[in-house]
Amino acid sequence: MNATTARGALLAALACVLVGGSFTANSVLGDYPYAGGQFLRYGLACLLLVPLAGKGATGRLRALTPRQWVRLALLAAVGMVGFNLAVIAAERTAEPAVPGVFVGCAPVVVAVVVPLLDGRRPQRAVLYGALLVAVGAFTVQGWGRTDGAGLAFSVCALAGEVGFAVLAVPVLRPLGPRLLSATVCAVAALESSVVGLLADGGAWLRRPDAVEASALLWQAVVVTVVGFVCWYMGMQRIGAERATLFSGLIPVAAACTAPLVDTGSYGLAQAAGSALVGLGVALGSGALTRPGRGGPSAIPATGRTPPAATFRGNGRPEGRGDAVSGMPE
Repeated sequence: MNATTARGALLAALACVLVGGSFTANSVLGDYPYAGGQFLRYGLACLLLVPLAGKGATGRLRALTPRQWVRLALLAAVGMVGFNLAVIAAERTAEPAVPGVFVGCAPVVVAVVVPLLDGRRPQRAVLYGALLVAVGAFTVQGWGRTDGAGLAFSVCALAGEVGFAVLAVPVLRPLGPRLLSATVCAVAALESSVVGLLADGGAWLRRPDAVEASALLWQAVVVTVVGFVCWYMGMQRIGAERATLFSGLIPVAAACTAPLVDTGSYGLAQAAGSALVGLGVALGSGALTRPGRGGPSAIPATGRTPPAATFRGNGRPEGRGDAVSGMPE
């Protein structure tokens, strides 16, 4: 693993750890209107991200095609608003472990879907690593009580997790991680307000109390602003397939932080599952591959990509490694 892929792996890992640790914040928002909470979270995140978007942000947005704007709307609807709504709906009739297990299968789906969309075969190391990550996530969380509705909404949550990575691939290069994060947060805030007005009417938004405000602030600043930017910067460097492997760290981080607030315990099963997730991530990300033996090699950061490297749909060049140079940061 070269310096570029190592940095991308660390960024993706940090993003997923932040998301996993955010489950504590979610536990205190059970009585707050869903759509209103999403509106405040993504709206505040957008305001914080706009100054970080970089020079030429307006020009890059104007250069987007209608098809790319539709993709951004789907990304926000499926991977952000829809994902959170599906998890909440699933947990009404299923124990939290059930949607967690389905979401833990996202690395396997992405490892297959992204290459197929590119017209190539899945990489064996990534696929095997994804399978280990999925088994590890299941071991950490276990299985719980559910019914048909819980299973259906859990599948929707899986689709949202996959969409958050796959739908972002074609718009990551023209926008860059910061502007992409700001844009999808703005779109998600708008979509949340529409959902709230249609579903809850005038009760869709209320003033949060001190505890709810702290949880929403944590989700907006840490999980969304820091987490989204780190996630897309990591995906920019190592591709959607490898980046999604690190989503296996979400249940691991949740299991590690649960004892701190007396909402769970960390025992032998969680330790074994964490080890499987770590092994799967290491195998699929190339950390176990020796340099010069088929591992990814770095692309010089000269502002443009060497002619031999051809960009593919997963946001990384084919033939000379995983780094994507010349992309806005």
